[in-house]
This record gives sequence, C-alpha cells and structure tokens, in this order.
Amino acid sequence: MHPWLPPLRAAFKRDRDAEAAAAMQAYMKGIAPFFGIKAVPRRELLAEHIAAHGSPSLDELPTIIRDAFACPEREMHQTAVDLLMKHARKLTPEHLPLVEELITTKSWWDTVDALAIHVAGVILKRHPKEIARWNKRWVKSPDKWLNRTAILFQNRWKKDIDQALLFANIDRHAAHPDFFIRKAIGWALRELGATDPESVKRFVKARKLSPLSEREALRKI
Repeated sequence: MHPWLPPLRAAFKRDRDAEAAAAMQAYMKGIAPFFGIKAVPRRELLAEHIAAHGSPSLDELPTIIRDAFACPEREMHQTAVDLLMKHARKLTPEHLPLVEELITTKSWWDTVDALAIHVAGVILKRHPKEIARWNKRWVKSPDKWLNRTAILFQNRWKKDIDQALLFANIDRHAAHPDFFIRKAIGWALRELGATDPESVKRFVKARKLSPLSEREALRKI
C-alpha cells in the first residue's frame, strides 16, 4: 500500500461505528464492508489527513487511488473518488482509462455516479475533442455501469449539454430492463429540463420510455 494511505485508514478504523456500518452495508446491498463513517465526517477526516500529510501529487495519484480501491472497506473506495474529484480540473484524457477502471471495479451507484459526473464529465468538458471517442466506448459497452456513465457524464453541463448526443445515448438504452439505466435516463433528462424543459417534454412525448424514466424526467417540469 502506498505510504500515504495507512494513516488515513487508521483514522477511519479508529472512528468506526459497527452499528452504522451494518446499516450502510445493508443499504448498499453488501457491495463492501464499511467502517460506518458517513460522508461529512469521512471528508473531514480526509481534510485532516491532507493537512497533516500533504495532498498527493498528480504523479502519485493513480497508485494511491488503486491502492485505496484494493482495500476492502467502502469508505476507502469513496475517499479515492473524493481525491479524484478534488484533482478533476488537473486531470487529462490520459486519466480516463483509470476512471473507466474504477467505474467497473466494485461498481455501485455511489462511486460510479461521482466518477461519471464529477471526474469524467469534468475532463471531457475541458477536452471536447475526446467526447466522441469515449462516449462511443461507454454507450456501446456490455457493462451497464459504463452505459450509465455515457448517459450521466453531461449532468452538470447545463446549457452546454449536447442534446443530440444525450438523446442518442438514451435512445440506445431506452428499452434496457435495468433499474439503474432507467433511473439514469430520467435523471439526465431532468437535468436537461432545468435549462430546456420544452426539449425534454418533446423528447419524452415522442418516445416510449419506461414509466420510471418518464416519471423522473418530468418530475420537476
């Protein structure tokens, strides 16, 4: 394990809460064991650790991230994602293979959505020439979490959302039976609806979406 990580893991272990850990593990469908530390105190411990040990360099980051994901506890995986989010504006398309690797490792919505929106989305918005390549890779993947990434990565782009791309991605997976894909479709359309509700209403009216997708898409319109 990279030497930057053990003191942080020790801090998590010190503050573990067995009752909360059991509840978290049940809520997250047993994806991993937990220390039982909620998001706010977890990020406070990370901030304290960075204050004491410094922030990882960009060169060190991939090793630290992979080593954190190799730990059993979910808080270590979530902290790895937090670190990538903190560095997102410094990352380049060269880091997208790492992001994809993490999206497909111990995959569940908590890490996948943050990586898709706050890491991959940030990188691709800053490097638009890379969008077509990575979007094609993700939307055509047999991995549902990469499909979800293709649908969600523009979620914070507001008026800069490429509607044609988003609609094409949704059309490709509109009949997908998986809950997480259907939920992502509704969520992405709801985000677009914040800046262009008429486009969303027209799209939903012209398509046969799942009831879940349609309900989520129109919930705030």
